[in-house]
Amino acid sequence: MTMLPPRRFLPSISLLAAFEAAARTGSVTIAAKELNLTQSAVSRQIRALEEQVGVELFVRERQTIRLTLAGDGYAREIREALRRISSASLNLRANPHGGSLNLAILPTFGARWLAPRLPRFLDANKGITINLATRLSPFDFRLDSLDAAIHFGHPQWPGAELTFLMSERTVPACSPAFRQAHGIKEPADILGLPLLHLTSRPDAWETWFAGNGVAFGSVHGMLFDQFATAAQAAAAGLGVALLPTFLIQEELRRGELVTAVDHEMESAERYYLACPTERLDYAPLTAFRSWIVAEAAASHPVQLTE
Repeated sequence: MTMLPPRRFLPSISLLAAFEAAARTGSVTIAAKELNLTQSAVSRQIRALEEQVGVELFVRERQTIRLTLAGDGYAREIREALRRISSASLNLRANPHGGSLNLAILPTFGARWLAPRLPRFLDANKGITINLATRLSPFDFRLDSLDAAIHFGHPQWPGAELTFLMSERTVPACSPAFRQAHGIKEPADILGLPLLHLTSRPDAWETWFAGNGVAFGSVHGMLFDQFATAAQAAAAGLGVALLPTFLIQEELRRGELVTAVDHEMESAERYYLACPTERLDYAPLTAFRSWIVAEAAASHPVQLTE
């Protein structure tokens, strides 16, 4: 069990709230109004905090205050701590009888694959609430109030255990009019056309051309930070995008997108569920991990033979 630090290093919430408000606004007067206190009360609380931690947090100049160097760093950490306490309290109030799972998702994967399936998990696990937050790259679980994350890449995430979910196949996709206008018949025909790139996968087109035996020089084009916007741009006729087939099924079915050429390629990276090792026994996470592994196996049976 983790031991809490001595009481003298745990100032009260009221002292920390007064300090954070004054640090953020740069004014005792504004902080007092925000907290519905008098100026003298806020000043006393800040003084009491300084005495407790033994460090001067503000430089006082006539009627103004400014953070000391130490105070500035302390304010950043306290602000995040108060945010996490507030978030935990909000989660508890929203779901007093069950557990909450704070899950980081990749935006397009979350919207198109995970969200439609979540009702099944919630129906089977009454009392568990799932809170979703977008994260595009790995982060430090120790500095964030998240219990798990969907990760695409190689099985590397310091301090986390990764559970394999599925592999992925990508295909060059564009609008039907774009394909017809450019007479695309084979992979080499795509070279020189407007290419749409994902910032998170800067070498994707180079890998695809190399895998299809197409010699190339520099590969340029528009940049996008999400698959959804790249797919929309491709459907609008702006170019060809390399997109995961399982994320664009609806666009393909409706005819908004077509495969530029029928040359799929399996990505070297995979989808994983990343869990901090100290949270592996958390009941909502245990239930979710079992469920999402089963869902991934059902939706990608061929890729899950490894």
